[in-house]
Amino acid sequence: MEKKRVMFICIHNSGRSQMGEAFLRHLAGDRFDVSSAGIEAGKLNPHVVRAMEEAGVSMDGHFAKKAQDYVDRGEHFDYVITVCDESNAERCPMFPGKHVRMHWGLPDPSAIPGTDEEKLAGIRPIRDDIEKRVKEFIAAES
Repeated sequence: MEKKRVMFICIHNSGRSQMGEAFLRHLAGDRFDVSSAGIEAGKLNPHVVRAMEEAGVSMDGHFAKKAQDYVDRGEHFDYVITVCDESNAERCPMFPGKHVRMHWGLPDPSAIPGTDEEKLAGIRPIRDDIEKRVKEFIAAES
């Protein structure tokens, strides 16, 4: 069986899209070929990495990638899932080609103020929402 190709995409590829990629790969990597990217490549958010470790999902080997690199290589995806928050939805990248486009409006983890613990506490509900949506996506594709 050929794996369905899924791209999670956002502005910086530093948090939400990375979590989507990690969860889908962790939960159904045998069925999906998963990538993530951003308009620009930011820096992987260390609080996101820590929140994912708490959920039992390693982000070893993850790094921020630019969507344009995938476009330049002519890569195609069956699904493109944008994860920008609603205030930045117009900036959220469009990915060329024929695919099913989905939008999951999610808050930006990098915009959470406070101490490290406060930031982590703010990321956990975003992480949990992404996990829930990924599980729903997997169930819908079964």
